[in-house]
Amino acid sequence: MKSEFEVAFNEITESRSLSREIVLDALQTALVQAYRRDAGASTAQRVEVKIDPNTGRPQIFVEKEVVDNVLNPLTEVDLEKARFYDPEANYGDTVMVRVEGSIKRFGRIAAQAAKQVILQKIREAERDSLYEEFVDREGDLVTGTVQSVSQAAITLSLGRAEAEMPRSQQIPGERYKQHDKVRAYVMEVKKTNRGPKIILSRSHRNMLRRLLEYEVPEIFNGQVEIKSIAREAGYRSKVAVFALQEGIDPVGACVGMRGIRIQNIVKELHDEKIDVIEWSANQEEFIAKALSPARVAGVYLDDDPDTGRTALVIVPDDQLSLAIGREGQNARLAAKLTGWRIDIKSVTEAVQEALASLETPEMRDLRAQHAGMVEEVQRIMEKKAANRTIMPEEYHLLSRFSDLYERRQLARRDAARAARMAEINAVKATLPPEMFRTPVTALDLPDEILEALQPLETVGEIMWRFLVDDSRLRHLLRECPPGSLEQVQQALDRVVLPELAEPAETLAKPQPTAEAPAVEPELAAEEAVEASPFGDELLEAEPEPATAPAAPRRFVPPQPRGYAEVDEEEEEDEAVLGFGGAPKKKEKKKKKERQQRRQLVFDETIGQVVAKRRRKGGRSREDWDSEE
Repeated sequence: MKSEFEVAFNEITESRSLSREIVLDALQTALVQAYRRDAGASTAQRVEVKIDPNTGRPQIFVEKEVVDNVLNPLTEVDLEKARFYDPEANYGDTVMVRVEGSIKRFGRIAAQAAKQVILQKIREAERDSLYEEFVDREGDLVTGTVQSVSQAAITLSLGRAEAEMPRSQQIPGERYKQHDKVRAYVMEVKKTNRGPKIILSRSHRNMLRRLLEYEVPEIFNGQVEIKSIAREAGYRSKVAVFALQEGIDPVGACVGMRGIRIQNIVKELHDEKIDVIEWSANQEEFIAKALSPARVAGVYLDDDPDTGRTALVIVPDDQLSLAIGREGQNARLAAKLTGWRIDIKSVTEAVQEALASLETPEMRDLRAQHAGMVEEVQRIMEKKAANRTIMPEEYHLLSRFSDLYERRQLARRDAARAARMAEINAVKATLPPEMFRTPVTALDLPDEILEALQPLETVGEIMWRFLVDDSRLRHLLRECPPGSLEQVQQALDRVVLPELAEPAETLAKPQPTAEAPAVEPELAAEEAVEASPFGDELLEAEPEPATAPAAPRRFVPPQPRGYAEVDEEEEEDEAVLGFGGAPKKKEKKKKKERQQRRQLVFDETIGQVVAKRRRKGGRSREDWDSEE
């Protein structure tokens, strides 16, 4: 027959879903606190409790010192009793001695303290158990019951825990009532003092991914892969899928027989429209499919390193509104799905632009080579301007002409980009290869800035844009707080400086040659070049060259308003003499403003990246030399 202790013990473990070890540890801690409260023992005295898991009988052991004459039985023990627990004990040693008597002799205060410790330990263990349970379910779907509805969020019961769905994560147009069953996506689980805080979402795009995995066995088994998802919750979504096994139609597998699979998902998402598109490695073909149900006449890709990836899409005149969608929704979702910025034109607009640019020097050869086509196109455009009927074959000719013009424009841009890429590659060659393998997340920056820089992927991509042209960085950071570009520069200083210190030092100290005699150590220290790509100053002598070298390309970091140049030597004098504040404040101010005066230089003559210090306005080089 089970004892009362074992029955109560099992009831606690089952009702709280806790392990036996956790409950035993809570009981032991409670008994230790009860003994200390009853006996008045200090925290420095070691106390241990052992509980028999079957009978529940506790044994309390207290650390005591072995003495000849026991004056305080709570902390001292004689040698004979000590050797009962430790045969090798001697005077002056400390041994663990069992406390005689039952725990029933503990007073009311000690019992109350033990009860509070047990409850606190069990609550903490229960919170940890709930957190461990739901943190493993993060990114999965759960079903909860609506408990309360407020303007800011709704609260759902998940059984042992409660979850919250903020208004921003709800599908627009949905209405919730108490006791409704709601299926949601576990977006985030936070650990707090009051237990796990579970954030649910029904507008997250990964909820659509999980629903497709549950409804489509081919996706769950790995035969069909979801490449990307673009979603505007409650209105429309686009899903790009790709078959990993031959003989499988990815779109048909997702739609199902008579659309039964996709209809189940549409009902779950409050009648949200879902377009399933087959992914293609050919970006032109993929973009054309992403704009479905609109028909596309031509797609022209422009992957510019400064402005980003842009796709020009030409559609027939009757397909223009369908390609753009209501309030631009179709084009916006297609851009999110493909990762390209999409510009849409009708065939008529493209032809008008082509005819207007035929007189330019770049397009005169097109007019000469296709004179007959140009005349026919002009005739058709005049016919259209007169509101006369245009035949299908005439529309086909307009599409051919616009395609010819856009291909010519694309080739011209590619030629200009090749020269631009040669310049960029020259700058990239001076940067450490490790930076192009370091992700953007390695930078010590706020999450908002890291998310904005995510399209660049690596630290190296950010570095060369600082050196060549920072317009792309400014465009990406346009919605970030002011001063974000300066924060990025400082983060690059902290990450990149150690990797570039050695080549800069090699550049700074040239070795004497047979043609050039060695220079005195004092002069060499003055004329040495100290180059540090993202931080240190560069002080270099300025000899009179026979021919003026090519002007180096330089990056001037943006400065905050109210910035004024301060002479370092003047600051040092003021710090020493005690003018203008304490020396420590002057040193901090001098260090901060010296970092702000740094500028990054790519010297084309030596093919290296160096850092220079901007001089005070109006000061010539001779003034510096005269002070020496």
